[in-house]
Amino acid sequence: MSKPSKVWIVDFGSQYTQLIARRVREMSVYSEIVLPDISSEDIVTNHISALILSGGPSSVYEDKAPDIDPKIFTIDIPILGICYGLQLMSRHFGAKVHSDKHREYGRSTIQFRKKSALFQNVEDNTTVWMSHGDHVDSLPEGFDIVAVSENNAPAAIEHRQKPLLGLQFHPEVVHTVEGQKILENFLFGIAGLKQDWTVGHFIEQTSTKIREQVGNGKVLMALSGGVDSSVMGILMYRAIGNQCIPVFINNGLLRKDEQFEVVRKLRKMGLPIRMYNYSAQFLNALKGIKSPERKRKIIGHQFIKAFEEISKKHKDLSFLAQGTLYPDVIESRSVNGPSQVIKSHHNVGGLPKRMKLDLIEPFNSLFKDEVRKIGRELGMSADILNRHPFPGPGLGVRIIGEITAKRLSILRKADDIFIKELINSGEYDRVWQAFAVLIPVKTVGVMGDQRTYENLVALRSVDSSDGMTADWSPIPNAVLSKVASRIVNEVRGINRVVHDITSKPPGTIEWE
Repeated sequence: MSKPSKVWIVDFGSQYTQLIARRVREMSVYSEIVLPDISSEDIVTNHISALILSGGPSSVYEDKAPDIDPKIFTIDIPILGICYGLQLMSRHFGAKVHSDKHREYGRSTIQFRKKSALFQNVEDNTTVWMSHGDHVDSLPEGFDIVAVSENNAPAAIEHRQKPLLGLQFHPEVVHTVEGQKILENFLFGIAGLKQDWTVGHFIEQTSTKIREQVGNGKVLMALSGGVDSSVMGILMYRAIGNQCIPVFINNGLLRKDEQFEVVRKLRKMGLPIRMYNYSAQFLNALKGIKSPERKRKIIGHQFIKAFEEISKKHKDLSFLAQGTLYPDVIESRSVNGPSQVIKSHHNVGGLPKRMKLDLIEPFNSLFKDEVRKIGRELGMSADILNRHPFPGPGLGVRIIGEITAKRLSILRKADDIFIKELINSGEYDRVWQAFAVLIPVKTVGVMGDQRTYENLVALRSVDSSDGMTADWSPIPNAVLSKVASRIVNEVRGINRVVHDITSKPPGTIEWE
């Protein structure tokens, strides 16, 4: 029997590294992310079918820039370098790389200089996404330029004899219009891989791994009611049954009536969930705190304290399970690691030793759309799977500055109006994520014959497939008008409504 196709993505610190892996898995090819310290022997021993070198924030000419075993370029394996990956491969073949005065960032077009299997059925002058400040200014030995950018800089290169290719742009992001086709050409046209990895395969592998890891132990399962933790709960419960103890913590930062809806829906799915109210403890700990990072860390610490107390009520607990996704992990990376930190996530970073629990995160290499596919494969209902993403810190990162009971009340009412109007208008299922943000900056308004001086609320709506990149999502004017009118008239404390039309990048989806 032939070995299944397997791709390694070498992570040089790009915020898009896992997005590359996701794109590969979308095409039913198994992929893993590895660090740059892999050797050529590792590749051969693990029967790797192809290699993709990611982008990264470093410059290849820096003293401590991440590098790779040069022997990798001598073995017979297809390699695709993206951005930093192209520059690193070029340097290994004798090219010079330098910082460009004119940084290429954002949408651009490329023009072909010669035919290549990498661009089979791809239009000339296709739109791509650039994100780099360095470029190759001399051709690597044995390579040809396949395409150039609008600035006439090399945008794609390939070796004349070996299956070595490089792209200066990012084919993995949705802004590169034909990026999926380019990756397909590399995986199937150049590397000759097979589509032999599926969601069902992931469920089977993960369930087996969970049973082996847990053994006869018990798992405290942290459920928020969101898509990620709900799917995790069903997968875990089907894998080990009553060895799971599903718990839901009310942290006081939930949306209107959230705690009751969550417990009702999860129990309906067969999970024997238990609810604990820690709202007073969370709000007391957050009193006077304005920094987004400090709020996130405090919320994470309070969750750990709550789980620690709850774990003492149960015997033989060995594990804590969370529905952590990869965007949480990649955005929380330390600046001491390969990637730059974007923001800390409360469920990333491990557990204190005193808890004596091992962490289980079956989805920490997946994106939300992949988790939804797993949920559908498990037979879960659409009303759970189609819920918009909701951050672990809840409304704590949707109130700018200090969190107070009064501000939470104001935001809950405004957010509830926004979401219900989206549902009533049929827009909710079209939008990937929508929510309201309270900005406690007073603005002047007038209601009736009286002057008002109240808070500002922003409406945020985005379209995305993975959460790593997102475009702002237009809402029909009639819907926005009705939402704004209802909020201003029904929510005491708000007199102005704005619509956030920032994409990611440069902004993030959440405001904090």
